[in-house]
Amino acid sequence: MSPTQEPTAPVVQGRLIGHFQDRPVEEHGSGWSSLWDSNESDLWDRGKPSPALIDLIEQEKNNTIFQPLKPDGQRKKALVPGCGRGYDVIMLALHGFDAYGLEISATGVATAEKYAASEMQRPQEYNFGVGWTGPVTPGNASFVEGDFFKPDWERQISANGDIKFDLVYDYTFLCALHPQMRPQWAARMSQVVASDGVLVCLEFPMYKDPTQPGPPWGLNGVHWDLLARGGDGFQNIGKEAEVDQADQLPGRFRRLQYRRPARSYDAGRGADMLSIYALK
Repeated sequence: MSPTQEPTAPVVQGRLIGHFQDRPVEEHGSGWSSLWDSNESDLWDRGKPSPALIDLIEQEKNNTIFQPLKPDGQRKKALVPGCGRGYDVIMLALHGFDAYGLEISATGVATAEKYAASEMQRPQEYNFGVGWTGPVTPGNASFVEGDFFKPDWERQISANGDIKFDLVYDYTFLCALHPQMRPQWAARMSQVVASDGVLVCLEFPMYKDPTQPGPPWGLNGVHWDLLARGGDGFQNIGKEAEVDQADQLPGRFRRLQYRRPARSYDAGRGADMLSIYALK
């Protein structure tokens, strides 16, 4: 498979669904690790950073939310849970953020670190948009092994484990989780996103019926239900109109933006949506 070639969706979904269908939810983490160890990361590897995220960072460069430096000159911290080979982590670092990739697999972390060692020195063109005027001084790209839902990995970044991120990016992390884990995902996101930070979600797969088995699990309506409405991300999705900045809703987040990106991966079948959330 070439570096920019995406895996064929039906083959990927069939293999992943079969791998997890009889596995207890509490063993899904080890299930992902076993796929790394058996050299099957091509099942989800997109071969390049997210075009939608690149465009967001570059087109919103005058928006203080997406600028890589704070007013005092400190670099903002970005987190990509379930980072895979680390494409988005590297891209964010090349755009000036101190970026952290979290993977549950030691093999995954080693793979990402190997990729980063060469990519940070000689970045490929796919890390930047067509209109990128740069350059910026790159930040650091770091990779951490750990379970997103446990605090151990945070202490690998900060000695006391007290760390918040200015930007958290989710693409194929939520859709990889069993639906039972969705409320925990939302609660955990509220803990790691800084009070003035943002959670950026490239919502995928939007074309897939949410009742069909995964991974990837269909997510149409799931993000808003979890983050803004405060639902469980399953039972009531699609039953209420989605409203931005709905502070009266019980969810921990409010939605700042929601749009279809001009560019995204072919795997999204033209249905991917980009959403940006902030804590209330």
